[in-house]
Amino acid sequence: MTKKINQEQYDAAFAGKRDEALEHAMEIRKFEIDLYWKRAAYFWTFIGASFAGYGALEASSASESVKTELSVPLACLGLVFSFGWFCVNKGSKQWQENWENHVDLLEDQKIGPLYRVVLFRPKASTLKGRVVQVLTGPAPLSVSRINQLISLYVTLIWAILLIGALFPKLTTEHQGLIHVAEILFALVTCAGYLGLGKTSLGVHRPVALQRETEILPTSPSATEKPSGTVR
Repeated sequence: MTKKINQEQYDAAFAGKRDEALEHAMEIRKFEIDLYWKRAAYFWTFIGASFAGYGALEASSASESVKTELSVPLACLGLVFSFGWFCVNKGSKQWQENWENHVDLLEDQKIGPLYRVVLFRPKASTLKGRVVQVLTGPAPLSVSRINQLISLYVTLIWAILLIGALFPKLTTEHQGLIHVAEILFALVTCAGYLGLGKTSLGVHRPVALQRETEILPTSPSATEKPSGTVR
């Protein structure tokens, strides 16, 4: 069970405990970021192995029936791991934002708005400076959002490979269209880095839900000794 709480209820819940809560929130936020990249490495290991197996199978001299028999489960494996990686990225982003929002709400009295104040390099005034800034300068892009787009792109590639494994004749006849689709997916994903991958710098107004946890009461009958039991 969960219930919504407002700003006043949130402040009251941490009254007298803000310093300790802030320290825990910062530690867990760092821990979540570390876990994020460990999960990414875990999924890339299996996805890379699936790609290697699929490529080796397609390059082998095995018959078409054998290739189809083996490439379909390999493509399914890659699709499942890629989509799982995409979902895990979204889950990791949720918990990372959770602890970042706690830090934002708790930090003022102890360290000031350290995490909420973002410092930018000023815009260059010359054409050369703008070119250098675009090519080598920093940008407000979210690493986790870009990672989500990559995982979605890999999922789509595996979907294409699965279709190719199921319908080899169809893919041979329409090889050009498949290449166009692959290039289109790649370009859209890269464009998404600059559009959808930007860090959110606007007003953050999260919805606060407080989970209620309680032990289920034991019924009297559950504690009674079953009839006929010998100890």
